[in-house]
Amino acid sequence: MPALIRLLRPQQWLKNGFVLVGLLFGHAWRDPAKLGQALWAFAAFCLLASAIYVFNDLIDREQDRCHPKKRHRPLAAGSVTVPAALALMGTCFVGGVTIALTRAGEAPWVFFAYVVLNIAYTLGLKHIVVLDVFMIAAGFMLRLLAGTLGLGIAPSQWLLLCGLMLTLFLGFAKRRAELSALAEGSANHRRVLEQYSKGLLDQYITVVTACTVVSYSLYTVSPETVAMHGSNHLMLTVPFVLYGMLRYLFLLHRRGGGGDPSQELVGDPHMAIAVAGWLAMVVAVLTGQL
Repeated sequence: MPALIRLLRPQQWLKNGFVLVGLLFGHAWRDPAKLGQALWAFAAFCLLASAIYVFNDLIDREQDRCHPKKRHRPLAAGSVTVPAALALMGTCFVGGVTIALTRAGEAPWVFFAYVVLNIAYTLGLKHIVVLDVFMIAAGFMLRLLAGTLGLGIAPSQWLLLCGLMLTLFLGFAKRRAELSALAEGSANHRRVLEQYSKGLLDQYITVVTACTVVSYSLYTVSPETVAMHGSNHLMLTVPFVLYGMLRYLFLLHRRGGGGDPSQELVGDPHMAIAVAGWLAMVVAVLTGQL
């Protein structure tokens, strides 16, 4: 892709799909108004996230040159100039804020909180061990809130709990992948990696993996869930979640993956099938087909 487009990291926009989860589990996809707001919220997050990515690459371009993959990013490689990056960042930010204020639902504060959170992360909080991963998870939780509170849908406690556990899993897996890829030079790229070890991260990942599977499994059989969806068949989606997480761990430990969830989802057919199977089963249950 052209360097300016690569700087936006459009492949990462998949993460903004968290905005649509509340629409799905809240049975609101048939409401044209809410559906439209959710899609605008998705677009706003795409623009704001891209602005943050450009900001992050501007700040970290020297450290990125020490990373085997990130050194090819446009700013680190020198294929995009700083003035061009600043102009692109400003355009994305203005576009995202405009959509957030006018089209993306009733909770524009969520988008501003997302921007403030990520700026604070880039400027210093990413150097604080464990808190750095919780900050990443918080960004996903704000996406969930934009797709629930922002659309007038009460967020389910189960939804928030499962979302938190899953994003912590992805965050600690990302740190584990970075530690493996960078070996002795890890601290030159990301200072917080000095505080982690592979053994410690493996323990964290084990805890949040178990919490994710257990919390989601309990959600599917909860009386509240059965009453809300009118079916007890949502438990049929659990094998897809379990398979997807175990496959992700395989990619992390045996294939050198795990550093980029979006890339694993697109690049690994097993992950893609697991997610597609989960989504198809969820839709079948929620629409009364099962």
